[in-house]
Parts: sequence; structure tokens; C-alpha cells
Amino acid sequence: MIKITLPDQSIREYQDGITGYEIASSLSNSLAKEVLAVTVNGDVWDISRPILKDSNIKLHKWDDNEGKHAFWHSSAHLMAEALEALYPGVKFGIGPAIENGFYYDVDLGNNTISDTDLPKIEAKMLELVKSRSAYVRSEVSKSDALKYFNEKGDPYKIELITDLIDGTISFYKQGNFTDLCRGPHLPDSGHIRAVKLLSIAGAYWRGNEKNKQLTRIYGITFPKQKMLEEYLVMLEQAKLRDHRKIGKELELFTFSQKVGQGLPLWLPKGTKLRDNLENFLRKVQREYGYQQVITPHIGLKELYVTSGHYEKYGKDSFQPIHTPAESEEFLLKPMNCPHHCEIYKSKPHSYKDLPIRYAEFGTVYRYEQSGELHGLTRVRGFTQDDAHLFCRPDQIKEEFCKVIDIIFRIFKALDFKEFTAQISLRDPKDKEKYIGSDENWEKAERAIIEATAEKGLNTTTELGEAAFYGPKLDFIIKDAIGRKWQLGTIQVDYNLPERFELEYMGADNQKHRPVMIHRAPFGSMERFVAVLIEHTAGKFPLWLTPDQVVVLPISEKYDDYAKKVFNFLNNCDIRTLLDDRSEKIGKKIRDNELKKIPYLIIVGEKEAESETVSVRKQGDGDKGVMGLQEFKDFIETEIANQLKEL
Repeated sequence: MIKITLPDQSIREYQDGITGYEIASSLSNSLAKEVLAVTVNGDVWDISRPILKDSNIKLHKWDDNEGKHAFWHSSAHLMAEALEALYPGVKFGIGPAIENGFYYDVDLGNNTISDTDLPKIEAKMLELVKSRSAYVRSEVSKSDALKYFNEKGDPYKIELITDLIDGTISFYKQGNFTDLCRGPHLPDSGHIRAVKLLSIAGAYWRGNEKNKQLTRIYGITFPKQKMLEEYLVMLEQAKLRDHRKIGKELELFTFSQKVGQGLPLWLPKGTKLRDNLENFLRKVQREYGYQQVITPHIGLKELYVTSGHYEKYGKDSFQPIHTPAESEEFLLKPMNCPHHCEIYKSKPHSYKDLPIRYAEFGTVYRYEQSGELHGLTRVRGFTQDDAHLFCRPDQIKEEFCKVIDIIFRIFKALDFKEFTAQISLRDPKDKEKYIGSDENWEKAERAIIEATAEKGLNTTTELGEAAFYGPKLDFIIKDAIGRKWQLGTIQVDYNLPERFELEYMGADNQKHRPVMIHRAPFGSMERFVAVLIEHTAGKFPLWLTPDQVVVLPISEKYDDYAKKVFNFLNNCDIRTLLDDRSEKIGKKIRDNELKKIPYLIIVGEKEAESETVSVRKQGDGDKGVMGLQEFKDFIETEIANQLKEL
């Protein structure tokens, strides 16, 4: 017998060999319709495959990641079926589910499509949905798989099959479309009720610029039309909040083709914003006993060979820098941790010294493909709010919990109210991706699981998402319009201390190996700022915003008094601008509200005579007239109250 956890969390027993589809069919109609995917012993399983005895089974609904993945993966196949019906002879690359929706890379031959063709493809998909075609899995030999796609004339599938190891290969068929696929899929296409194809892009086959460029079609589907409508509203909001658009409007950052793609240039206002974030974290870190360090932007290739970064990140790194005179090879650093290991190793340590906590806002470099670059969220040079803690094994849990506390403070400071914690573990079926012994991995994974349990975190677990040197805890926040972003990570590492032969003298007068905790609450400053811009729509908290106040004289006659107010506030460390352009006051108010400056103070004849200011608050209108000292105290009190809560 096998035990199944149903979507309503009740448990039933079934005979061995039953399929997830049959289980769903045995439920009430309303519950059966919600079952989209199955996991067996933690692995995603196809709903049509028989389940063996002694298995732990869970059925998943739309609300689960596994359910969405099966839904969108099945939708990619549905779109492919529609394309094949509309464009005979079309050839198919890959069509995966992604974070929001799916895409398929296709070779249309002599045909071309544009955005105007997308509604026609959508209509065909919805027409096919009416047949409620089952997604039927079949297993074939490699030779039969090659034969099928040779007869069909699809070179991309042939190449994929050729690269697979010999053995059984799975096909999926729904309606008139058959695809090479591992699954999993929905029971049938009837679950798909709402369809929207979003965009068309070019994509080189297998990401190689030397290969043919295929047409990539992005789409998203939902089980209800209302859910699609809500998603499209969110997309419109996302366009308005796009950090690239707002960053340009607020003069925070820019890019230059002469400097290079993916290398952001921080403008004065953006630099103020970053400084404020960094100073906030530095203050918090001082409270927790961190020591600030600085390391170079490059290091000998040998350093990263020792750490394993060259082996794992070599393809994504910039090519080595050769010194002609001394025949040395340097790399732009892909990570800060090897440098911090060498700082730790620079002098002997006792067990009484530990934990030692090194922190650095260190810039690292990765050679991302040009097609993958996106504003500040995907760049080639980025600054991590990095820290590495060297501790005794008995200190791991306490230190790990303290890092969680720091991340909570950051989320509170920046109004990230909803988040989940993901425990990212090694995939035991793919150990070649990782370094270190099974024993070290088991200890590191156990430490994270125990620490999160002690903090009472509601966690999910993902296999295969660990760093190559250790498991980690990732925090996924939900922004103001419901999108999810990964921010903040903590990793436990037994392997780098071993590779760098790090030691401390124990109480037993013997040498012992410390354990490393890697942590980056922001992740990278670039990506964090991008997420923060989109979360707040550029309306930052008063304590953080680059410009807190702008002084607006009604006319040139009051410029002298405006300058007096401007100087007074800046001398009080209130970040203030002066807008003394020869423009009407209405235009100056509108322009500065678009710059999202929290407070606008207007000065004219009455204010100059009484040494007062008329105060307007962003989004809240007129706040009345205040004396200069009164306004200064008002601003400082608001900032103090914001920081006090943190």
C-alpha cells in the first residue's frame, strides 16, 4: 500500500502501481480538478506514471510551485501544437516552463511571425483546449526516438536526443502533437482556461551565438480567466515601476556603450542611495561584531583554482589577465570568499577568537551573455554586501540565527512584509556539480535545517539549488505588486576551510578546522536597488531617499531667502535641493513631485518676512506653514521614528 497526502492535507491509502491520474479520478470532482502535479519521495513525478510501493506521495494544486510548473510546461506543448497546425513544417527547439509562464524556441523556416500574429495563435490554443486532450507518456528506445524525428525532419530534437545517454527516452503526446520530454504534465489540456502570448524574441539555439537564431515565443496561461486579467494588470503596473525607467527619471544610474554592457555607472543621486543602504547595514553589522575588510578586484588564477571557483565559474568568468613579464595569470574576482579565507589565514587563531566575522562591500565580475543582461538585475560587475563568518562547529546554529535576525531587520527597514525561506540543498543524484565529502554536506545541511526550525521559519526545500561548496537558505520576498524576488542568502560551508587549510587552536591544544558561514542580506547592491525601486515605485523612505527636501522659491525675488533655507537645512544634515529655475511655481511643484522628493517647501513674500516655509508632502498635499527650526525638528523626528522601528 502507498500513502498519499491529498490537496486538503488528508491522507489516503491506495494499491501499489496506481497512477496520480487515477488517484485524482477517485477524488471528488472539485478536488480532482485541482490536482496538477505529483511528487514521489520529493521528486516531481508524472501524473500518468505508476507509483511504486513504499513511496511518499503528495498531490499538488495551482498554489504549489510544482503545480504551476506542470501547468506551464503543458501549456508550452499546447502552444507547439497550435504552431504546428498553423505553420506546417515548423521545427522545435526547447519549450520549458519558467518562473512566470513558458516559452518555446521554434524555427519557422520561410515563415515569419510578429506580435500581430499572437492573437491567432492564442485562438488556436483555446480551440485545441476544447478537445481536453490527455497528455500521454510513452517510453521509446534512443534509436526509435531518432527514427521518429528523422522522419519528421526536426534537426533540433535529433541533436538533443543524440546528446542523451543510451537507454529509454520519454515522449509525450497530446492531440496531434508529439514531443521529446521528461515531463511532468497535466492530466489533460482542459485545465488550461486562459491564454496570453506575451512577446517574441530571438534566441540562438542552445545559447550559442554561432548557432542559428530561432524565434522564442513567450506566453502565460491560467486555470481561470480572472487570474489572467489580474496578471495583465500587474504587468501594466510592472511597466510603470520598471527600475530602468524610474532609475533614468530619478537620475540614479546609467550605462555607456563605451564603458561596456552590463557595467552600471552610478550617478550622484544613485550613489547617495547606495551609501545610505551601505551605512545602514554597516551600523547593524557593528552591533553584531563584524569587522570591515577590503580586498582587491583581481587575484591570481591559482587562488580560484584552490577555492573551486575556477572549475565551477570558469566559463562564466572573464578570461585570465596575463602579465607578460612574470608569466602570471590573474582573474577579475568572481567571488570574495577566497580573499577572506586568506585574510583569516594571515595569523593564527585560538578557539577563544571565534567567531570571526569579516564584512566587505566587494565588487565581483561575471561574464554574462549579452542577451541575458537586464538593467541592474543582471549585470557583469556587481557589489555584494558580503560577509564570511569563521566559527567553531558548536557556534554554527547561533551565528546562523543571528544572520537571520539581520535579514529580518533589513526586510522591516524596507517594508518587505511578505517572504518565504527556501532551504537549498545538494541534488544527491548530481553530486559532480559540488565539491566536498558527503559527511561535510550532511553536517552543513543538518545545521541549516536545525537553525531554521529553531527560528520557527516556514520553509520550503529545493534539491539542486545549493551553492557548489555548501547548502544555503534563500529568502524570497514578495513585492508591492505580488512578484517574487530572491533576496538575502546564508550558506554553511565546511569545504572552503578544508581547501584553504584554515585552522584554529582548540581548548584541547590541538588544531581544528573552522566552519564558514557565507551571507549577503542584500545579495548584490545592484539587484537589490533594482528590486527596491520597483517595490517602492521610486518612493523611498525618508531616511533612505537621496534627496529629502526641495526648496521652491515662488519667483526670483525670493531666491536669497530660498538659499538661506537651503543652507540651513543642509547644515543640519537634511539632504536638500534648491530649485531656483525661472519657471512658474506650479510647474516646479509638478516637476519635483515627479522626482518623488518627499517634502517640497515653498517660499514667497510671507515666508521670507516671517522666516517660515510652506510645506507639501509627496502624495499627501499641503502640511501647513512651519518655522525653520520647527520644520527641521519635524523632519528629524520622522527620520528618527523610522529608524527607531528598525
